[in-house]
Amino acid sequence: MTAADDRRMSTRATGVVGMAILSSRVLGLIREMVFAGLFGAGKYLDAFLMAFRLPNLLRDLFAEGALSTAFITTFSKKIAIEGDQSAWRLANKIATLTAVFMSAVTLLGIIFAPQLVDLLTWGSWSPDKTELTILLTRIMWPFMLLVSLAALVMGMLNAKHVFGPPAMASSYFNLGSIIGGVAIGWWLDPHFGPRSLVGLAIGTLIGGAWQLIGQFPSLWRVGYKYHADFHWRDEGVRTVLTLMGPAVIAASAVQVNVLINSGFAASLGNGPVSWLNIAFRLMQLPLGIFGVAIGTVTLPLVSKSAAVGNTDEFRTILARGMRLAFLLTIPSAIGLAMLASPIISVIYQHGRFTAEMTRQTAGALQFYAIGLVSYAVLKVLTPAFYAIGKRNTPMVVSFLAIGANLFLNWLFTFQLGWGHRGLAFSTSLVATINFLLLYALMRSHTRRLETRQTLIGLGKICVAGVPLALICWVANYWWLDGWASLRFFPKLAALLVTIVFAAITFFGTAFFLRVSEVQDIIDVFRSKFRRAL
Repeated sequence: MTAADDRRMSTRATGVVGMAILSSRVLGLIREMVFAGLFGAGKYLDAFLMAFRLPNLLRDLFAEGALSTAFITTFSKKIAIEGDQSAWRLANKIATLTAVFMSAVTLLGIIFAPQLVDLLTWGSWSPDKTELTILLTRIMWPFMLLVSLAALVMGMLNAKHVFGPPAMASSYFNLGSIIGGVAIGWWLDPHFGPRSLVGLAIGTLIGGAWQLIGQFPSLWRVGYKYHADFHWRDEGVRTVLTLMGPAVIAASAVQVNVLINSGFAASLGNGPVSWLNIAFRLMQLPLGIFGVAIGTVTLPLVSKSAAVGNTDEFRTILARGMRLAFLLTIPSAIGLAMLASPIISVIYQHGRFTAEMTRQTAGALQFYAIGLVSYAVLKVLTPAFYAIGKRNTPMVVSFLAIGANLFLNWLFTFQLGWGHRGLAFSTSLVATINFLLLYALMRSHTRRLETRQTLIGLGKICVAGVPLALICWVANYWWLDGWASLRFFPKLAALLVTIVFAAITFFGTAFFLRVSEVQDIIDVFRSKFRRAL
């Protein structure tokens, strides 16, 4: 297979994952929109989001971060060197270990929920709000067990080059949360008071179970059959745990930053927790579609290249993945920053979500957008360190980020008086610092990382972003200036026309400037069109 074929295959797989994640993210937005419309961005939604953050935090720490990266790296090498049967035996051992360990963590989380809530909110919430948060936390703790197993299944399928179904699995979570959560919440309290939040919490568990079970048919098709295996004294298990150790420590640094940010936000009163959460979720839409999709496809490829010692191929795949992330997230960042208020108004300003809530959330989104590009490239760059055995590097860099995050939060939030916007800005700056440090260290290890080609491509992408920014500016001041008073459908139509026109202009300019990744995308669509004919 030629290098051009490899690029097209990688681009095609990225497209499949991107479309699946797009579906999930859209459903996630609908989920957030429904919850915000029912409860507004205030006291009750703060309680639900903070309760969900606790199991979600440990899910990021153990499952979708450290475990997924360590397992895919080891599992891919097993397939490449020892074959499928050895890889399946490792999968059974890790699945059994994960189920046992996460069950124990879930039980401890339920028991110590009051202490965890106090830690996360710095004890600054009222007793009734704290009590509600503790109840919701205890209900949602088993979500972590379900989603940890779902992440493990996703890792197996990705290593077997099955990307679409596992990427679609998170759509099942959102559907289960919306349908089950709203139905049970309405049954408990038709007026959607605080009691109905219990229904939303139960809906989270329904969605988590669906996310896991929905991947089983694809897993069976690739030949996997689960058998409980408690023989954990195995070289493959040791390798996964050895890789996980620094990854967990590195991710724990990120979660410490989450705890710090949550404490700062909680201390600002009712609302900031919800404003920041909604803005971050909107920023995660392009991050998930592009950054996660590219990282998901790139990790198995760089792991195999590293396993067979092909440094040139490793370097090429990694550099191309980062350039593709730049191409897709720079226009997204510009659009989110310049169209923040219209976007949030269209999606969220319904029911109990007011215009003032839109304004406050838009301020956070504009600052989060600054870090979008760095977040996306980190999704590609960070796992590559585990593929080459440099597992301590992300850990050290992440710990340096804790001090930077704490200082920047204090500086922007309290000293400069930026409030919750300061928290969003410091988060973006920390992500940018992380990326620059890791890029320099990876370039030092690989001796070269196609830096000149990347900088030239980045310059062309920035040039293509200028007409996009101009279109957004014109739309804001000439077309969308009255967005606050427009009805929903005219507002939606104006926003969609602006986004489509800006995207066409950007990619047309990038194609004219001969950005190579644009040509790869076009080649994928051409091949699909020829097959369709």
